[in-house]
Amino acid sequence: MVLTIAVLAGAFSQQTPHPLPWSPAGTNDVRSPCPMLNTLANHGILPHDGKDITEQQTIDALYKALSIDEQLARSLHQQALTTNPQPNATTFSLNHLSRHNILEHDASLSRQDFYFGNNHDFDQAVFDETRSYWIFPIIDIKAAATARQARINTSKANNPTHTLSSLAQAVSLAESSAYIIVFGNKWAGTVRRSLIEYFFENERLPIELGWMKSKDNITTNDVITMAQRIANATVAIGEGLLKQDGLHGGRNG
Repeated sequence: MVLTIAVLAGAFSQQTPHPLPWSPAGTNDVRSPCPMLNTLANHGILPHDGKDITEQQTIDALYKALSIDEQLARSLHQQALTTNPQPNATTFSLNHLSRHNILEHDASLSRQDFYFGNNHDFDQAVFDETRSYWIFPIIDIKAAATARQARINTSKANNPTHTLSSLAQAVSLAESSAYIIVFGNKWAGTVRRSLIEYFFENERLPIELGWMKSKDNITTNDVITMAQRIANATVAIGEGLLKQDGLHGGRNG
C-alpha cells in the first residue's frame, strides 16, 4: 500500500509534457521574417536550426502541423527557393527569406521595414499597431483588411523607400489570409484574436488555448479565395484609411 502510494505520488509530481515540444532559436539557429516557419522550427517540425530545408521536409511539416496539402506546400517551397542566393538551389534556410523585396516586403504585420534596419525579428511596436485594429475578440475579414491597409499606409508615410510590388501585394494578402485559414474558420472568414496574438508574439502554435489543426486540407484555392475576400474588403474600406474608431473592423463574439 505504501509502495503504491509512493509510486502514484511520484507519477503525479512529474510535470506533464507539453503535447508539442517547443524551444526558441539557439545561438547557431537561423530564423526568418515569417512567423509561421519560425514557429514550425521552434517546435522542431521543421529542422530546429532552420537550415537547408528540403522540399519533402516542407511538405511533411506543413501537412503535419497545419493540414496544408502537398500541392500548396510544394508551391511554397518553390517560392522559398527563390530567396536562396545559390543558383539552382533545392533547399533554403530561414534566414534567406530576409532578403529584401523577393518574398519579404514592406508593411509587414509584425516586422519593421527593411529601411529601418531589422526586417526579420518580431517587433512589438509594429505588431501593436496591427492588433490595434482587431478591436473585438473575433477578427473578421474587415478587421484583417483594415489592419493590413493601416500597415501599408504607415509604411508609405514613414519609409522613404517604401515599395510594394504586385508580387509583394499578393504575398501580403496571402499572409493575412493564412492566419484566418490556419487558425480560424475559412468559410466564415473569422478567427479568435487571442489565438493570433499568441501565435505572433510567441512564434508558437496556440494549442494551449484550445486550437487544433483543421480536419480539412488547406489548399491553394483556399488561400486565393480568402485573399480575394480581403482584397475586396480593402477596396470597400478605401485606401485612404485613417485610424478612427469608426473604421476599425471586427465583430464581437
